[in-house]
Amino acid sequence: MSERLPDLKTASRERIGWIDLLRVLACFLVVFSHCCDPFVAVFDSDRPTFLYGCFSGSLVRCCVPLFVMMTGVLLLPVRTDTAVFYRKRIGRILLALIFWSVALPLLYLLYTRIAPETSLDAGNYTWEATLPKLWNFIFNFTYETTPLWYLYMLAGLYLVMPVLSAWLERASRRDLRILLGIWGITLLLPYVKLLAPLAGYAGNYGNMGLYGICDWNEFGTFHYVSGFAGYLVLAHYLVKFPPAWSWRRTLGVCIPLFAVGYLVTAFGYVLLQKLFPGNYAYLEIVWYFAGINVFMMTLPVFLVVQKLASRPRAWLARIAGATFGIYLCHFVFVQAGYDLIGRIPGLPVPVRIVLNACAAFAVSYGAVWLMQRSRITRRLVE
Repeated sequence: MSERLPDLKTASRERIGWIDLLRVLACFLVVFSHCCDPFVAVFDSDRPTFLYGCFSGSLVRCCVPLFVMMTGVLLLPVRTDTAVFYRKRIGRILLALIFWSVALPLLYLLYTRIAPETSLDAGNYTWEATLPKLWNFIFNFTYETTPLWYLYMLAGLYLVMPVLSAWLERASRRDLRILLGIWGITLLLPYVKLLAPLAGYAGNYGNMGLYGICDWNEFGTFHYVSGFAGYLVLAHYLVKFPPAWSWRRTLGVCIPLFAVGYLVTAFGYVLLQKLFPGNYAYLEIVWYFAGINVFMMTLPVFLVVQKLASRPRAWLARIAGATFGIYLCHFVFVQAGYDLIGRIPGLPVPVRIVLNACAAFAVSYGAVWLMQRSRITRRLVE
């Protein structure tokens, strides 16, 4: 049996080898996914480029669920007082959210000034246009702060974790499986919503929500057992009751599962783009992080990395310790890399994506490393 949950609670995060590996992998995949977005966005204006971006971006959709599962491994069950947990966890991300919500729009404004040949529309990056973005974080993220959507979601998970934790400590293996089974059903709901009109469903007063969702109620039947919280429970379950599989069986299950999930994700996106051109709400369905196909890609990666049981390595721990900061700051470096690498003639799209991902990850790590040198800025990236 691999490491049990109590052992993980008492170990330093940087000394859990396979968690360090998973953190670095998930973070790089996030950067990689954002490097694909500009190529996906061309759609039919450049079909081959769109397909390269789509098939590349679909490959890494497991990135965010892996981050959530690591949170479940490291923080469940909660061992501290609820107030202490909230102060430590939510306080940490709130400070980062405020700082980067202000810093990133300013960095984009600065970038458009020093790089006038950028692919960005400079008209959208005047001081007048930037100023409201500096306080809009009290409502939501902006384009420039796109990755920060994760912090809003993570704060929500932190709010529910002490409550969830109390149940997890007394839940049996069968209890966990039942809850995970119900959560598994919710992973199918995006497709039920997509296909319901084919069965004659016309919505409720124009609202296409399911199972009680309507204009005056956002919370349907499965609201409280769906979403990212399921990944927390799944991670807790897999560490507490790890599969006692050989490598042959592990790969025999994980490789086909990942492959099917990927094919549904990639070709589903292409199909929906044809059926609903320009409708981003429908396009995102197969890219939902809490969709069945992305789950099918996430679970194999987690199981394989967990089974590797990598020994702690200092260099990997250093990078893993910077992943939160890399996640927060990489978006602007992805934009700069897209513009700079795009000037190199003759580079195929897949090569441009990989080069940009590696460059943006490295530059982001360098920026975080510098910020970690100061006690003042360290709190903004750790």
